[in-house]
Amino acid sequence: MSGQEPGAHFTEELTIKYLTRIDQLKRLSQEERLSLEEVTRKFAFRTNEYYASLIEWDDPDDPIRKVVIPDIRELEEWGALDASSEKTYTVAPGVQHKYPQTALFLVVDVCGSFCRFCFRKRLFFNEIDETVRDYSQGIDYIRNHPGITNVLLTGGDPLILATSRLSSLIASLRSIEHVKIIRIGSKMVAFNPHRILNDPSLLEMIRTYSTSEKRIYLMAHFNHPREFTPQAIEALDRLRDAGAIIVNQTPIIRGINSDPDVLTELFRKLSFVGVAPYYVFQCRPTLGNRHFELPLEEAYEIFERAKVGCSGLAKRARFVMSHATGKIEVVGRTSEAVYFKYHQAAHPKDVGRFMVFRSNPSAFWFDDYEELIEDCRIAGNENEDLPSSPFGKNISEDSSVTG
Repeated sequence: MSGQEPGAHFTEELTIKYLTRIDQLKRLSQEERLSLEEVTRKFAFRTNEYYASLIEWDDPDDPIRKVVIPDIRELEEWGALDASSEKTYTVAPGVQHKYPQTALFLVVDVCGSFCRFCFRKRLFFNEIDETVRDYSQGIDYIRNHPGITNVLLTGGDPLILATSRLSSLIASLRSIEHVKIIRIGSKMVAFNPHRILNDPSLLEMIRTYSTSEKRIYLMAHFNHPREFTPQAIEALDRLRDAGAIIVNQTPIIRGINSDPDVLTELFRKLSFVGVAPYYVFQCRPTLGNRHFELPLEEAYEIFERAKVGCSGLAKRARFVMSHATGKIEVVGRTSEAVYFKYHQAAHPKDVGRFMVFRSNPSAFWFDDYEELIEDCRIAGNENEDLPSSPFGKNISEDSSVTG
């Protein structure tokens, strides 16, 4: 690929072929393909010709390769399939309602490629069916809950759906007056920008339903600077021109963007092309993900070091964990303590709650912090009775964290 722009030989007119078997990757040796078959029997494999063209196949540590090519280390028994207890918040087929204003709608169980570090890989198991084909009950639930102003379409990747089907779903949501924002969680711009470039009807749909008072947000998922190919940037431009608001979120992933210089470049490129960095996630402790994980305090240091070389526009992201009890932001640390704040919470009384825990350099997740030093709620909430958590006792009942 030396001397050629990655992905350059793919034109807008070309139909991108999807690859669902390891033996379709001819750049892998026969020995590699055979060794990875056991992994793919457990965790599904999927990529496409475009994204595979971005891989530097001669480099075994290539970060793009690590995003989609299986690794034998995925078989290590570590983590949980549903690390954030998402099923606890399922209120209708395919619909989760964890935060009062926001409903999450699992609309498909396929993506443009399957990230090896996916926290929702359980959806790709044949025996697990949390997504739905019939959206009617989910639409009815959202319609009957006027406090829901945001609906996040996710899965899977909603842009893998036929535009006609996606358009019908979005039209149904737009008929609900209290739904002001529709979010589409998608890595398709990075995985296969030709999905956008080749389909004017998709852009027309966004143009129709992303209005001046009710926007469609694309929650993009660029993990590494090399995903910003000319095709991807053109797709972002067209989506923006059609009226979509685009922000980006990514976990910090060992070997992919865990170098502060790489993360700096990612933040900078996002700001240069007009995409706001939104969330940077601590990688969830999901089954098969052990080799992607970093201790939380190490990840926080990488996040902060990466922002040093950025303008204010490039350093807007928050470093958070999507914990079972809420979205917990890591706001600081000293040699002795780590400072957390609930950015969102399943229990409204926890929103804005500030917590100081004794430092634990080996911690990977919120549950690994055991010594609560200080706990402060927003004025007016601190003396109120705490609601029961669906996971057991509230964390203020003692110094241990439940989840």
